[in-house]
Order: sequence, then C-alpha cells, then structure tokens
Amino acid sequence: MNRKVVLAMMCFVALVASGCQQQSAQTAGSATVAFEPATATDVTGKTVAAANEFLATLDDTGRAKVSLPFNSEDKRKRWSNFPVGMVPRAGIRLGDLDTAQRAAAMQVLAVALSASGLQKVNEIMQGDEVLKNSDEGRLGPAGGGGSPPPARPAGGPPPGFRPDSRPGMDPGFGRDNYYLAFYGAPSLTDPWMIQFGGHHLALNLTIVGKANVMTPSLPAAQPAVYKLNSETVRPLGRENDKGFELIDSLDASQQKQAILSYQVNDLVLGAGQDGKMVQPEGVKVSALNAAQQEKLLDVVHEWVGILNDEQAALKMAEVKANLPETWFAWSGPTTNGSPAYFRIQGPTLWIEYSPQRMRGSGLDINHIHTIYRDPTNDYGARLVKQ
Repeated sequence: MNRKVVLAMMCFVALVASGCQQQSAQTAGSATVAFEPATATDVTGKTVAAANEFLATLDDTGRAKVSLPFNSEDKRKRWSNFPVGMVPRAGIRLGDLDTAQRAAAMQVLAVALSASGLQKVNEIMQGDEVLKNSDEGRLGPAGGGGSPPPARPAGGPPPGFRPDSRPGMDPGFGRDNYYLAFYGAPSLTDPWMIQFGGHHLALNLTIVGKANVMTPSLPAAQPAVYKLNSETVRPLGRENDKGFELIDSLDASQQKQAILSYQVNDLVLGAGQDGKMVQPEGVKVSALNAAQQEKLLDVVHEWVGILNDEQAALKMAEVKANLPETWFAWSGPTTNGSPAYFRIQGPTLWIEYSPQRMRGSGLDINHIHTIYRDPTNDYGARLVKQ
C-alpha cells in the first residue's frame, strides 16, 4: 500500500481515537448529550457502582419506585422545601427500607457528596427529626414551609402543583420521610440524575460522564440550631457566619452598594422558579479587594462544596473565573444573630440565604431556606440538550 495512504489512515485513526477520549456524543432518548466519558475508578464510576449496589438490595417493586425516565418532568416538579405530606416526592422512602437497604441508599450520597456535604445532609435530616418531636412540628408547617400565597408558591412547589394542606394532615416530618430517586439508569456514559430530599432538603445531581452538576439544590434548616448528644448542631451555621463575616468586611461605601433598599423575606428563585432571571443587584465583586473576594469564595464553597471534592473544585474554578461579573447583595441588619438575607449572583451561579417568616410576623433565624442554582446548567442543561 502506498506509504502516504498508510500514513494518512494512521493519522485519521489517531484523530478519531483522540476525539473519543476527549469528548463523546450520543443520543439518549430525545436528549443529545456531549460529555467526557467516565471510568470505573473516578467519582462517577464509584457513584454508579454504589447506585447499582443499592438497586441490587431492592425487589422489583422497589426498583420500579426508584427508577424513573431521565426525561421525566417529575424531576423538576417533585422537589420542594415543603414536607412530603404536602408535596409528595418521587422515588423510595427511607422509612420503607430495611437497615441494609437504608445504609446502601445513604452510601450513594456518601460517594457522590463530599464528607462535609454528607454531614450537612445528615444534620438537616436530624433537625427534621427534632422538629417532628417539637411543639412547632405538632402545629404543622409555618412561614415558608406552610401554605404558599396565592400569587406564587414562595419557595414551594411549581405553579400548578398545589400542595396538600388539609386540616389534620400529617405533614411528614422526620428522618424516615426522605426519598431517593434515579432518573435514568446509573451509567458511565448516558445521562442520569440522583434526586434526594424531603422537608427542607432537595438535592438534584445530574451526572453525564465525568461531569457532576448539583443544581438546582435546596439545603434548608428548621431548627437552624439544636442539641444532639449535648452538642450544638447548626446545619447552615457556616453559611450564616461566613455571610456576616463578608458583609462586615465591606467598608461603608461598599456596604451602601451591597445593602438593598428593600427587605427580602423569602427566596426569589426557590422551587418552582426554574428558568427565571433576575437583574443583578448589590455590589459588584470586582469592586471588592482580594481578601474580600476570598471571603466571598469561602461563602460560595459552602454550597458548591456539598458535591464531591473533585467536581466541586472544577465548579469553584469556574466561579472564580467569573468573579468580575459576580454580584453580592444583602437585605437586613449586619450584626450576626439578626435575620438577614443575602444573595450571590454570577454568570453561572445563583445562591440565596433567607430566614423565613415566623407565625405572626417577623423573620425567624431558626428557620432558614437557601437555594443553589446555575442559570446556565440547572439539571445539566449545558450537557443535555433537549
């Protein structure tokens, strides 16, 4: 064979092989997917293995509850800050699993999340157990966790998905009332999603090859402070404290820009607000000095760092690259221990921290909602083109 032809064929094969290693594209149902394939030894591979090990502990009925189509719209509708008695969740209930099955379910999260992220999840769930046994729990949901106003479901389910708030209804508080669902089959190549949540917790983790995307997610807490084995637990304590450290590090001129002229009483882009945009407000991060910017990144990491360390580091690098176009806004007092709202908004980032209304009036620092979004990549939109 002509030497030039042989060389050309070798170059073509090498080019194709290189392209396959760098990026693959295929069709999954109606979704066109671009991704870097995962391997059995990376974090996606370990998550796939843990998910399959969990599925193997279930019978056919259990697997049918957990396994849902990737393109199902339920993944957008079946997460909320509301308790499960008001907004039913998809998937299988932890309280319906035996000890081994429940351990296998939580192992999926242990692999997919960071150690600190898993701790936060467990503290939120334990807080809901405390709430269940408290006077507040017996009275039922209040504030942002109760019936939404008619204008829009503030921090609640999507429009048209009406929560069940019948008198005497069991709201479904406690550790048993958290649900795990897989949208799509666990895979190194095809897109799939882990959805885990219940009252005051929603994790939506889209996985496409090596890429892990944990937006939108809603970590919240009620009570925000409680005792466990004589120790004080604050599931969102670092978020609170670091937010106040950041606002207090700003000088008077910077605070004047950052602090909004109106009070924010709830999440602006909570559950049910997918795809909406908000005009940036507050102080532009480019106006902050290097130390202040580092404090802001430290705040952001409390949400981004719920995800496993490997993928969180990639997201933090993206956030850092976009700092010049990022904004920080504050509403409320600047003394730690006061009810205050804050927001961090960038090209690929949206974070809100919001104390909720008490029964009657005022904001409750012991009842916190937060939201973490990427306006360009919620549900892996950059990876999965519908």
